[in-house]
Amino acid sequence: MTSTAIDIAAEASESRGTGITLSGVTKDFGLAKPAVDDISLRIEPGEFMTLLGPSGSGKTTTLNLIAGFESLTSGTIEIDGVDVGALPAHKRNLGMLFQNYALFPHMTVAQNVAYPLRARRVDKETIRRLVRDVLELVQLTGRDGDYPAQLSGGQQQRVALARAVVFNPKALLLDEPLSALDRNLRAALQAEIRRIHHEVGSTFVFVTHDQEEAMSLSDRIALFREGRIEQIGSPQQLYSAPESLFTARFLGDSNVFALDEPPRSGTATWQGTRWRVDAGTIAAHPGVREHAALVVRPEGLGIAQSATDVPAGMNSVRGRVRDIEYLGSYRSVQLTLGADVPGRAKIDPVEQSVEVGDDVVVWWHPERQRVVAA
Repeated sequence: MTSTAIDIAAEASESRGTGITLSGVTKDFGLAKPAVDDISLRIEPGEFMTLLGPSGSGKTTTLNLIAGFESLTSGTIEIDGVDVGALPAHKRNLGMLFQNYALFPHMTVAQNVAYPLRARRVDKETIRRLVRDVLELVQLTGRDGDYPAQLSGGQQQRVALARAVVFNPKALLLDEPLSALDRNLRAALQAEIRRIHHEVGSTFVFVTHDQEEAMSLSDRIALFREGRIEQIGSPQQLYSAPESLFTARFLGDSNVFALDEPPRSGTATWQGTRWRVDAGTIAAHPGVREHAALVVRPEGLGIAQSATDVPAGMNSVRGRVRDIEYLGSYRSVQLTLGADVPGRAKIDPVEQSVEVGDDVVVWWHPERQRVVAA
């Protein structure tokens, strides 16, 4: 980025974005359940917050409530401490990036990007400077005279991103902006969005159903389920310390053991097998006291040919190898654990040798497990 570009980044760095606070937010469309059901969430200034969840979980409705495209049934939304519940969308000064780009086909790239500046009655010289600088930011210098039809899908999304940040909004709302792109292009634009977030310093609120995308981009993730927030935390927190079985299964692969009863006195039982459980690995979720499951990620499992090969102090269970996939840096081993539970382990392709049909002992360190609400 040259010294002439980016007044946008320089100006944004002074404020580092805006804080957004949702308190008791509900949106009821008159269906069986509210689309958004009494959620509270604090998004810090300059944070990259992702709203993640399956279709129909309430994440897009929540984004639309923040944007002002939907009205609240109850609750409050504050932007920098100001209640914006009664403000229309165009007065909230938020940038918006959509899945379908929403570019004007009869306008050039420069005209599309300049549109929000003209709407704000910015003078022509400032518009020219800001459009030039933001096109450099999104790496589209020299394409200002092209029309959307002359651009690839990825380039069109860059134009839409430039238009969303050119007026220096304190927050940018992104509604599944990469879902229409192929895998390689998505990865490239994820890197661009991450870079631009760091450079402009705005608060980013990003909606996706893609767990890998959320893990790659986010400072924190709010995981939605049936209109409520299931868990909030950093990608590492949600992956390594899920509170519920829903979280454990939605973010990454999990080996799941439905316990015979909640853990007691530092132990848990599954199909009659007793395992050690450390207090620090038990989720704080109150549901753990009613129905609990023990979760181990595939990379946490080891495989031994017999019980005598299992390191001391490990939890273990008998299993059988059903299939093996070679994936370069590791092998993915499909297993049957105990009597009938499917499982998966990631093992080193050189150090460990197993074959399909082998009866094995699967083991893990008790610190690598998590007891969650089932």
